[in-house]
Amino acid sequence: MSFKELYNSQNWEEVKKAIYDKTSQDVEKALASGRRTLEDFKALISPAAVPYLEKMAQLSNQLTKKRFGKTIQMYAPMYLSNECNNICTYCGFSFDNKVKRKTLSEKEIIKEVEEIKKHGFNHILLVTGEANQIVHVDFFLKAIEIIRSQFANISIEVQPLETDEYRRLHEAGVYSVLVYQETYHQEVYKTYHPKGKKSNFDYRLETPDRIGEAGIHKIGLGILLGLEDWRVDSFYCAMHLDYLQKKYWQTKYSISFPRMRPAEGIIEPNVIVTDKELLQLICAYRLLNEEVELSISTRESEKFRNNIIPLGVTSMSAGSKTNPGGYAVDTGSLEQFEISDERSAEEIAALITNSGYEVVWKDWDNVLS
Repeated sequence: MSFKELYNSQNWEEVKKAIYDKTSQDVEKALASGRRTLEDFKALISPAAVPYLEKMAQLSNQLTKKRFGKTIQMYAPMYLSNECNNICTYCGFSFDNKVKRKTLSEKEIIKEVEEIKKHGFNHILLVTGEANQIVHVDFFLKAIEIIRSQFANISIEVQPLETDEYRRLHEAGVYSVLVYQETYHQEVYKTYHPKGKKSNFDYRLETPDRIGEAGIHKIGLGILLGLEDWRVDSFYCAMHLDYLQKKYWQTKYSISFPRMRPAEGIIEPNVIVTDKELLQLICAYRLLNEEVELSISTRESEKFRNNIIPLGVTSMSAGSKTNPGGYAVDTGSLEQFEISDERSAEEIAALITNSGYEVVWKDWDNVLS
C-alpha cells in the first residue's frame, strides 16, 4: 500500500473526533504500554493527556537518555537563496512578496562557510526557496562540492525532487533531506499554497518515498504548527513516519516542530500552539518512537529552549540566520522568518553543557558512506 492509499483511508474529521474523544483511561493505558501504537499517540496528544504532562515528560527524558544518552547535536542552517516561484501565505519568501531576491555566488558561499565554521559547526543544513530555474540540482551539487570538505554532515531543505535527483545528491555527500508537508489537511492545503509547484498536494506527499527510494540516510518530516489543528496534523505526520519506517527500515528519521513566526507579508496563525502544547507533542513523539530524532530550531524562545533540553529533543540550531548571506555576506537580505532565540552558538553550547549534557558537533562522517 502506498502512503497516498493509506492517507486516503483516513478522514480528517473522524481522526479529529477520535483524538478529542480520548479519555484519561486511554492516556493511562498508553503510558503503561511497553510498545505504543498510533492509537496510543492519539491519546497522548489529546486534551485528556494534559494532566499527565509531567509523567509524559519524565518518560520522555528516560527514553531519550536510553537511546541517545545525554547529548544534543548542534547544527546551523545556511540559506543559499530566497528565490521562490511559490505563493505560500505563511512564508516570507513567497513569490508575491515584491522584495529584493538573492542567490549566493560561489565566493559568497565560501565566505558564509568561513563565518559559520568559526563557531564550531560541523553539521550544515542547506536551505533555499523553491525556484527550479535558479536553484536546481546542478546548483545544489556545486554548492555541496564547495562545502563538502568543511562539514562532516550535510543536510538539505529544498524543493521536492525526483528520485534520480536525490540519488545524485546522495552520491555527492548529502546525508539527510528535510521535507515538510506543512499541513496534511488536503481540503485547505490549496488555500495556503495557491500558486506554484508546491500547490500539488500529492506530489509533495509522495516526496519522502522518493527520498527513501534514493537511499538517503535520513528523512526529516514535520508540519508547520499554526496552520491547522496541531493534534490532527501531527497524527497524520506520525502515521507518515510509521509508514516510512516500515518501508525504508534502514533509513533514519527526524521530526521538526516549526511554529509560525512573523515574516514579510504573511498571514496570522490559524491556530495558536502554546508552549505547553508543544511540549506535549514533543513528549508524545518520544513515547511513540524511541529512535526518531527530534529537533528544535531558533524559532522558539530562549525560555522554551532552556527548558526543553532534557525532555526529548536531540538536536538544536543556534545563531541561525534565515536569509541568504545572513552570516557574513548580506545581512540585510530578505528573511524567511524572524528567529526568536538570538543567542550565539557559543551561548547555546554553554547552556547545553551547564544542563549536564554533551554538545555534539559531529555525529556522522561522510567518509562512512
